[in-house]
Amino acid sequence: MFKEAVDFIRSVYGSGDFIALHQPYFDNRELELTSECIKSTFVSSVGKFVSDFEDKVAEFCGVKRAVACVNGTNALHLGLKLAGVAEGDKVVTQPLTFIATANAIKYCNAEPVFVDVDRDTMGMSPEKLEDFLKKNGFVKAVVPMHTFGHPCRISEIRDICEKYGAKLVEDCAESLGSFYNGIHTGNWSEGASLSFNGNKIITTGGGGMLLFNDSKLADRAKHLTTQAKIPHRWEFRHSECGYNYRMPNINAALGMAQFEKLPALLAKKRELADKYRKFFGGRFVDEPKNARSNFWLQAVLLDDRKQRDEFLAYTNDNGVMTRPCWCLMNELEMFKDCPHGDLSNAKWIEDRLVNIPSWVRL
Repeated sequence: MFKEAVDFIRSVYGSGDFIALHQPYFDNRELELTSECIKSTFVSSVGKFVSDFEDKVAEFCGVKRAVACVNGTNALHLGLKLAGVAEGDKVVTQPLTFIATANAIKYCNAEPVFVDVDRDTMGMSPEKLEDFLKKNGFVKAVVPMHTFGHPCRISEIRDICEKYGAKLVEDCAESLGSFYNGIHTGNWSEGASLSFNGNKIITTGGGGMLLFNDSKLADRAKHLTTQAKIPHRWEFRHSECGYNYRMPNINAALGMAQFEKLPALLAKKRELADKYRKFFGGRFVDEPKNARSNFWLQAVLLDDRKQRDEFLAYTNDNGVMTRPCWCLMNELEMFKDCPHGDLSNAKWIEDRLVNIPSWVRL
């Protein structure tokens, strides 16, 4: 099976060379727009590309406003601050996620609480969330993550948050172009964060964005990302402690060029998913019910941890980059004492899942 998988992946990419897990696609358009930005001399946090990029992403995601940030972690941190998360608050998230999700909670001096995921979505389980809230009562906020671009059951999670009075902040770092019940991820909460890191579907190098359907929250987010500076022709006066979180114009120029390719890249991702589905069969991690996934990172499930590790070793030894999912957050030293319930689904996935090469060319 291992050799056949490597041979198949090489046939998909038409290459006998090293095959990366993910990489961006650039052409002359990126050179054109970044050169235009450089010639304008507005390469930092002021310039037309930042606002244009915000408008384009907001329109695509179907939200009222978007606020560009330096990276997705900053965006999530600010989203939590705007939701009122403060020192000592409990914030529920999932153990199967990239560490930025839990770190952003800690940046607020709040305490992460981990509830299990569903096996089909790999995202937060609404049932496990409600079980936890029934037993433990109030938490300040809930942060589900749409794992590898597959939407979690976010409408049910939203209803539970409303029932128990918890703020909902979506971690959409991986789910640009993903929809649940026909609605783009990020529309189900008070604020949602995107990532445009170099390994995402489109990239600004480093970069992130907050999505809002509340213009007042968006205005406040933009104010805080620019050091809370009060607009004035020459004075430097600030209304509160702000953050240097505004995306630079040159990154946004790269993002504008990338954004033009987004529909085609999403289509190519689905084509790649079709090929993997046919080859791997039931091992392939497919989009959940009621969801349209962006298939950011394609994945397969092995029989157990032993087979997972053997597959990882064989593929990487033979020039095809594969990776396991992240270590569960509750297993990391800095989060090992955080409250959590039964996490058997997350552990089951951790023992079996492998991400396989997922980049596409136009």
